[in-house]
Formats: sequence, structure tokens, C-alpha cells
Amino acid sequence: MPSPELECALEAARAAAEIASRLYRSNIAVRIKEDRTPVTEADVQCERAIRAVLEAQFPDYGFYGEETGQRAMNAEYVWLVDPIDGTKSFVRDCPFFSTQIALRRAGKLVLGVSSAPAYGELAWAEQGGGAFLNGEPIRVSQVGALSEAILSTGNLKTLAASIVGWRRFGTLVGRVNRLRGYGDFVHYHLLARGALDVVLESDVNILDIAALSVIVTESGGIFTALDGGEIDLDTTTVLAANATLHAPVLAAMRE
Repeated sequence: MPSPELECALEAARAAAEIASRLYRSNIAVRIKEDRTPVTEADVQCERAIRAVLEAQFPDYGFYGEETGQRAMNAEYVWLVDPIDGTKSFVRDCPFFSTQIALRRAGKLVLGVSSAPAYGELAWAEQGGGAFLNGEPIRVSQVGALSEAILSTGNLKTLAASIVGWRRFGTLVGRVNRLRGYGDFVHYHLLARGALDVVLESDVNILDIAALSVIVTESGGIFTALDGGEIDLDTTTVLAANATLHAPVLAAMRE
């Protein structure tokens, strides 16, 4: 049975999906924030709707949102929300945007919802309960050799700026079967349902990946930072893979 928190997160994601779907492809105005990232009225409206649903049912839980900021971050339970992850895609009428809602309990991520209404996918998971995509259980692949693996990448600016890191990545690319760059929520959904085998990124924000880390883990994968460290609030890199391939990819990026 889904927990009350999961039911609430799904309700909040559906509320945001209604707003995002209505405003998508509507020539919405864009402004640039201080960190040089874009924001639209859709981002703000979606986060307000999500926050209203979550706080109505769990008023004592902390909240960390991309647009409305942080509250009670020292609480045992804290919601992490990116109302529209992929705003750049959203404003260019590309369907690769999503709503990300995660729950952190005592410092550990335990619940994740990833809603991509224009793409037609809703994924969710909670600790110990497995992972689901559009209501169906999902599992990572059983591919066991790098020579047979599909690797997908997203943001790699920091890695590309490192001579050593970029050389290691290039060597890894030469060892896998295929290289793709699906990015955003897309390659994590594909990883969790076994359609590809490894995801690697060097420039992310915790709000981008918190929910997805739970979904991948509950589908049988391993989700860490690029150096193998645990995912936490200050995480900026990702190495996610099925349980067999994670170790050899990690070793390749350390060689």
C-alpha cells in the first residue's frame, strides 16, 4: 500500500501537471534569475500548487523548492521540489520537462515522484516498495558487460573542463556499445525500466535528481555521485547504473 506521503506527492504532481500542460506551448514570458537560469510563470504556479497540497496534509514537514525557497530544513521530514525541471525545454516547446518531488527522512531520500505530462510518463517509488512507471512495476536491465551497455549523458560541462576527467570519459565511451544523450528525467526513466544501462552527469542540482535517485534505486539500480559518494543536498554529479555495471564504470572514471 502506498504511504500517505506518496499519495500526497502524487496528488501534488497531478496538480502541477494540469498547470504545466495548460501553459505549455503558450508563448509564456521568461525571465532570467540571478544564477542565469530561466524561470517562467509556469514554474512559480506549479510550485505554489505543489506546496499547497503538501503543506495542507503535512504542515510540520520541511520544504525545499526551486522557486519558493527553504523552510524547516532541520525537520525530520523535508520535501524537495523542482516544479519544472527542464525549463529550457519547456520554453522551447520541447516535451523533455518534468515535475520532481522527493521526500527526505532523517537525511535519507525515501520517496520520489517524477511527472512528465507532455511526455506521457509518471514514475514513482518509495523505499522498500519498488518502482513504477505509469502504474506498472519497472526494473533496471541485466546487461553485465560494458561492451554491451548503452550509456546516456546529460550535463557534462565540468567534466569536459577537466583534462583527466574528460580523458577517462573518452576511454569509457570507447568501451561501451552505444552513447546517447537523452538528459533530464528521460534517461533516468529509461534506466529504471531497463532501456539503457548507465547514466553519467557532472553538473546537476539535488532538486533535479532527488526523486529520480529513489526511483532508480528501487528499480534495482545503484545511484551515486560520480566519485561513488552518497547522494545528498550538495551533490552535483551522478553515476547511475544497473547493479552489475556501476562498479566497473566507477573504476573506469577513477583510472
